[in-house]
Amino acid sequence: MSSVSGNSLAIDGLVSGLKTTDLINSLMTVEQVPQTLLKNKLTDTNSFVSSLQTINSLVQTLATKAGDAAKASSLDVFGATSSSTGVTATTGTTASAGSVAFQVGSTAAAHVGVTAAMSTWSSAAEPLTIVGADGKKTTVTPASGSLDDTVAAINKAGVGVSATRVSSGTDADGTKLYRLQLTATTTGAAGAFSVYRGTADEVTAGTATNVFTQQGAAVVTQGRDASVTLWAGTAAAQTVTSATNTFRDLLPGVDVTVTQPTTDPVTVTVARDTTKAQAVASGLVDALNAITSYYGTNTAVTSTTSPTTGTTATKAGVLTGDATTRDAVQRLTTTMSTPVNGKSPSSIGVVIQKDGSFTFDPDVFQKALATDPQGTQAMLSGIATNVGAAATAASDKYTGSITTSIAGQQSVAKDLSTQIDNWTDRLTARRATLQAQYSALETSLSKLQSQSAWLSSQLASTSTSK
Repeated sequence: MSSVSGNSLAIDGLVSGLKTTDLINSLMTVEQVPQTLLKNKLTDTNSFVSSLQTINSLVQTLATKAGDAAKASSLDVFGATSSSTGVTATTGTTASAGSVAFQVGSTAAAHVGVTAAMSTWSSAAEPLTIVGADGKKTTVTPASGSLDDTVAAINKAGVGVSATRVSSGTDADGTKLYRLQLTATTTGAAGAFSVYRGTADEVTAGTATNVFTQQGAAVVTQGRDASVTLWAGTAAAQTVTSATNTFRDLLPGVDVTVTQPTTDPVTVTVARDTTKAQAVASGLVDALNAITSYYGTNTAVTSTTSPTTGTTATKAGVLTGDATTRDAVQRLTTTMSTPVNGKSPSSIGVVIQKDGSFTFDPDVFQKALATDPQGTQAMLSGIATNVGAAATAASDKYTGSITTSIAGQQSVAKDLSTQIDNWTDRLTARRATLQAQYSALETSLSKLQSQSAWLSSQLASTSTSK
């Protein structure tokens, strides 16, 4: 019998009785030991690279947070409040403390008109013209006189008007009737429009028919701007309008959105948001703790005991003994706890623990911010500058120490993969050689057996003759 492995032929011992395939497999198991060791080393290397990439990403996150916290105005985070539920305000990065009072005169609305009830737009493909608030005329010609084709033509025209067909009962003979509702795609007075049966020239000549002035038709909602009046009731009163319900930068860096008119003045106040300011500082601490936590987990030595044999095995974390990550983490924790201008980071609530992690005391921070906002800002900026420099030195995408280590280990993994592939070719050739040798052995044994049988027959023949 014979079996095939790869492209080589293996013949079990027909003459010798040897299990040739089993013998070759046993020999190949020994031959494969170096490649197996390389595969195990590649697995360990890839695991090491993955852990390096993870901690590098955490350090990059810290570098980003540190860069933001180091800014001289990182604690100048403002929030806005409104005295009315019908008015909301949001702040941007350029907001500053202040307040403003105003009355809401109107909210913005989109222009809406409906035609009279009809079963078709026209008996044939009749053009219609849409005239905007700026007087611009756009003529649209439907594919036919049907309402559906008229709706499609308006919607495809791209003139800031959308159309839809609305059921409107039936006429005397039972024919279904519909109205066309035409709506501006944006709010504001600039979105107002009129619709005429006829071409732009006919509109100019005054011979086209305004469909909203026909019997049963109407402008349902007049397009209008939202408006607020600042300092209402005083000689300084000023009305500000917006095509939408949001007034951009009503105060520097503050957007105000209105939802209903008001009769009483509304006050919007912008002040420092101490909760957001605290998040800047605590976020820096959280980012560093994420690094120390991951490093601690991946340098820990764990022990497991077999329930069957009772033997205990220990396993070290993948980053155990790695000098690059150890030095980076030590440098980060040192810079986070280093005094700034002679003052400890604990003065603003950043406290180092015995295990190298940090805690953040919000009460201490809020007290420091309230009593000495400039000093608190200077302390946080100093801490963040130091930490950011250390984090960048470790994680810079070109020169970072961890980044460089990752590149080196990836090169090692690539070299191991090449060696493993070379071993695969070598082992394939070795198996083919062994199969050829055992096949030749069986052939030789077969020839010897044949010769032995011939000699035996000749000897037997000689004995009979005598």
